Amino acid sequence: AFGVIADIQYADAEDGYNFGGYQRRYYRQSLHLLWDAVEAWAAERPPLAFVLQLGDIIDGLNARSGESEGALAQVLAALGQLQVPVHHAWGNHEFYNFSRARLVHTGLNSRPAETTAGPPAEDCQAYHFSPSARFRIVVLDTYDLSIVGREPDSPHYWESLQLLREKNPNDNLNSPAGLEEPRFVEFNGGFSQSQLDWFNEVLKFSDENQEKVVVMGHLPIHPNASNRVCLAWNYEDALSIIHSHQCVVCFLAGHLHDGGYCLDSHGVHHLTLEGVIETPPESNAFGTIYVYEDKMVLKGRGRISDRVMHF
Repeated sequence: AFGVIADIQYADAEDGYNFGGYQRRYYRQSLHLLWDAVEAWAAERPPLAFVLQLGDIIDGLNARSGESEGALAQVLAALGQLQVPVHHAWGNHEFYNFSRARLVHTGLNSRPAETTAGPPAEDCQAYHFSPSARFRIVVLDTYDLSIVGREPDSPHYWESLQLLREKNPNDNLNSPAGLEEPRFVEFNGGFSQSQLDWFNEVLKFSDENQEKVVVMGHLPIHPNASNRVCLAWNYEDALSIIHSHQCVVCFLAGHLHDGGYCLDSHGVHHLTLEGVIETPPESNAFGTIYVYEDKMVLKGRGRISDRVMHF
């Protein structure tokens, strides 16, 4: 069994609203909800093997108030109470607070030190691990191509900026207004070719060894488990690699705070978790996934529904 949670976006700030101005964000409360999740997970028997934290653990507001390091310390302290490994996806809010170079030296760098698990390239945060026989987790870096978190003199930055400008003529690159492909905004990102090649090799290995694979990343990669805005830029590339293999059973994502789910044409479950940040204080948004030979059972809390995912 393992825990799942997304978009905590903690900040020591008064409640606010999302970019559209219509969904309330409970910045301070999100830390209390995380502690509630930790308490529930700690009581699980048998104990959890690990937790997957799907990105945006603290909010960009922290960067403006100079609180990034302090806020990160508080959320990591809560998760640290579990004394099990926590695997972190990096989302856009990580990059509003820290550079990639800094993130590598924080508790959000959960990539194993040994090189067998990756990486596809030195500054890509993708890796994989096997928590038990014939079961593997792949963590993807959905901001490998991005203009957030990338240094302006890096090749990935220029490649990403060029792509954005091509697809998004708006003055504000965070605005999807009028776009044919509204996912091409600054707060999203995508996969470099080297990461995709590496991903393909990992899945080839898992096919050959008859493993079941769960993939996680901050950004959703299926249009039916997202809205049109919150998808990875080149989601089709990641999807076609998954569909060319037998092993993947589930893709876990965050980013879209309303959550989403679909079972795709190849039998892969796409689960986008509801975000803690927009969860009212009397509710919550986390879950525990129990893995069996032929299915995964999600026990959701609060806004996250229970679900049985057969494979």
